[in-house]
Amino acid sequence: MKLSVKKYFDQLLQTYPALKPCQSDIIAAFNLLAACYRNKGKVLACGNGGSAADAEHIVGELMKGFILKRPVNASERQKIMALHPGDGAFLADNLQRALPAISLTSHTALITAYANDVHADMIFAQQVFGFGKPGDCLIGLSTSGNSANVLNALKVANSFGLQTLGMTGEGGGKLKGLCDVTICAPARAAAGVQEFHLPVYHTLCCMVEE
Repeated sequence: MKLSVKKYFDQLLQTYPALKPCQSDIIAAFNLLAACYRNKGKVLACGNGGSAADAEHIVGELMKGFILKRPVNASERQKIMALHPGDGAFLADNLQRALPAISLTSHTALITAYANDVHADMIFAQQVFGFGKPGDCLIGLSTSGNSANVLNALKVANSFGLQTLGMTGEGGGKLKGLCDVTICAPARAAAGVQEFHLPVYHTLCCMVEE
């Protein structure tokens, strides 16, 4: 791991020493996400309640500059300028390189229709089936590790060649047995689990971006 990447990991453990039992899983999660992006994959993320907000948060950090500015490269700028010389500089200056990611919690019309017409426990599974490609990564967040709609999404991801990263609480629940990598925060209450999840996924986003 490059020193410029490792500094974020070291800072996480210094600030949150309770996460030291999770350090090998956090490194494994970084390697999984880095491989996904090196292979031109994308990240899908899902969860319920506060974990739905965390899924949105993760995508927000990946899809635009987080710590780094991520300007477009010369080739991309040239393509824009060639077609739009008048405002090409504005467009190019205000675009940022993205790490492709989709929050499955965001598609209100689809998930409410699927819950009403088919089954609420399959809302994320359907999106994984529709969006997912081999080599993509699904991040499933569940503080209990037992959220049925998240578990079903992970099962579909496993069936169709996606890598799977679980973020849950102490013990891992059923989620742990379905994921390639699982980070089990050292807490049981939902609020406590989520308070650990935020610095972990912030750190992973920093590491992958670097």
